[in-house]
Amino acid sequence: MRKKILILCTGNSCRSQIAEGFLKSFDSELEVYSAGTNPSKQVHPKAIQVMKEVGIDLSKNYPKMVDKFLNESFDFVITVCDNAKETCPVFIGKVGKQLHIGFEDPADATGTEEEILKIFRRIRDEIKNDFYEFYQKNLQS
Repeated sequence: MRKKILILCTGNSCRSQIAEGFLKSFDSELEVYSAGTNPSKQVHPKAIQVMKEVGIDLSKNYPKMVDKFLNESFDFVITVCDNAKETCPVFIGKVGKQLHIGFEDPADATGTEEEILKIFRRIRDEIKNDFYEFYQKNLQS
């Protein structure tokens, strides 16, 4: 049976978009969505750039409001916010399991262009590793 997953954060511009991209790349049978409680106007250009480097295209993605999904049910809802700095959203729709896999927000990175990209790449790789582990434990049949 097809698993349905919602990845939640605040802005839905970086971490949740990256996680959505990776989960879809691991298994095309998964139904994966991402959303935010306060969506940004666009997916962060650097998130698009660093995902393109690993062959995943986020250029057609756009931030979505979590309310859009409240009438749907999900097997997993995963929050990806950084507990130290943000209030994690709570999903009040129908959900099998709620999980938290937190990452710092690369959009907060400061420094030179190269330093900022380095942070985006590090967080991208952390998301890939942690979500692959989640995929192997919970979704692989």
